[in-house]
Order: sequence, then C-alpha cells, then structure tokens
Amino acid sequence: MKKLIGFLRLTRPANIVTAISDILAGVAIAGYTGGTDQLSSIILLVISTIGLYGGGVVFNDVFDADLDRAERPERPIPSGLISEKEGALLGIFLLIIGVVSAVALSAYPSGSIAFVIAVAALVYDKWGKHYRFLGPLNMGLCRGLNLLLGLSLVPEALIHYGFLAVVPVIYIAAITMISQGEVHGGKSNTMLLAAFFYLVVIVSISYTSFTGGSQLNTFFFLAILVMLIYPPLLEAYRNPIGKNIGKAVKAGVLALIVMNASWAAAFGSLYLALAIVLLLPVSLLLSKLFAVT
Repeated sequence: MKKLIGFLRLTRPANIVTAISDILAGVAIAGYTGGTDQLSSIILLVISTIGLYGGGVVFNDVFDADLDRAERPERPIPSGLISEKEGALLGIFLLIIGVVSAVALSAYPSGSIAFVIAVAALVYDKWGKHYRFLGPLNMGLCRGLNLLLGLSLVPEALIHYGFLAVVPVIYIAAITMISQGEVHGGKSNTMLLAAFFYLVVIVSISYTSFTGGSQLNTFFFLAILVMLIYPPLLEAYRNPIGKNIGKAVKAGVLALIVMNASWAAAFGSLYLALAIVLLLPVSLLLSKLFAVT
C-alpha cells in the first residue's frame, strides 16, 4: 500500500487534473457542443494527457533524485520508498500510454502533438529547468501543446485557433519563473514580472470573449482567477521567502483550471466551462493529500 501511495505521489494527481482541464478547454475552443458522437475521442485525449503529464512529472523526480536527497528528502525516491529504476519504468509506461492513446484517435495531428509533448517534458526535466529563461519557456511550451492536443479533436480548429496556445505558454512561464525561488527564496522583481504575465493572459481571454459576445460569462470566471492567483503572489512579492513562493506557485497551478474554464466561456461553451471549473474542488482535495509543487 505504501508503495502504491508512493507511485501516486510521484504523479502529482492534483496537477494531472489541471492537465485534463487543458484538454477540455481545447475541446471547447474546437467547437464541441455537447454531442455524444465525440465523447470517445475526448476520453482518449484525456487518457493521453494523464499519461503525458504523469510521465513528465515522474521523470522530473527521477532526474532530480540526487538534488532531492539534499533539499526534499521526504519525496518518494530520496526517501527510499520508490527506487530510481521503478520511477523511470513508471514514467516510461505513462508516456507510452499518453502517446498511444493520442495515436488511437489520429496519428496526425493528435499522436504527433502527444509525441512532441513527451519530448518537451523530458527536455525540461533533464535540462530545461536548470536555465532561468529556457526553463519557463520550455514548461510553458508543454502546456501550450496540451491545449493544442485538445484542439486536435477537430483538426481544422488547429489552423484557426492554434495561435492561442501562446497564452498558456505565458501563464505557465510565469508560474515557472516564480517556482525557481521556491527552495532558497526569490526576488520581488520576479513576482512583478509574473503579475504582468498573468495580466497579459487575462486581457487575452477578455479580448476573445468580447469578439465572441460572451464577455459576461467569461468575466465571472476571470474574476475567480484573479482572486486565486494575485493575493498569494502579492504576499510573495512583499516577502519572497520559500514558503510564500510555494503558496503562489500552488495557487497558480490550481488556478489553471479556472483559466481553462474562462477559455471555454469565452468561446460560448458555458456548460463546458462549468464542467471544467468543477474539476477545481477535485484538484484542491488532491492537493491536500499530495504535493503540487
């Protein structure tokens, strides 16, 4: 039982729920209207993102095993609960599940996007996160591609709306910048830059909602987003110690669900937006049981 819990801890279940919301946001942007004919395809995409995100975060801990023995000895691998080999095998299995599930929908574009996500995640885990600029960009790319994976439900939507993937890239880049000071503390200027990036995301979604005439519904979700991300970020700005930065990172990660609900609302899919936001309490509950950052 302890072993199973250790494997679950490696996959960051609360974070995986946020990845599912990426897919559902992409599905909403692609024009899903609630019909049952596409449900099997959506399920395949959800399974794909579970595998890809889970495998990515598992390899993060595998590659960080030596560092975690000094800085986070309570984690499954440095504590000895899970061996590095077992972690690597779990990561490989999950990434394969992620790619195969996407290929089951379509080798191109879904399978191709999933493969690129897997590669981008491994590049981040092994090399990207060690660079102040490349790390946030690399992690953001993974999330942007995840939105495209949802969009691949309707391949034509990638042509019309693929450019929107830059928005989650900016959002995740902000979170990743903040997280670089999580262990040893950070700088207030970093929090200011992250606040600006968050604002760019909010303005982008707001503009989209105005062009589609769904600004009222979108405003509701964006208001929740603001309330979730800015207070802990302000506290981290005032006192950029590791504890406060960790709270700001956790808030930013969990609020991804609300950001994705905002996208769905901006494209007129209110019911899907409500379904996405219902993932938030699930993620919050899991965040109390398993680490997020």
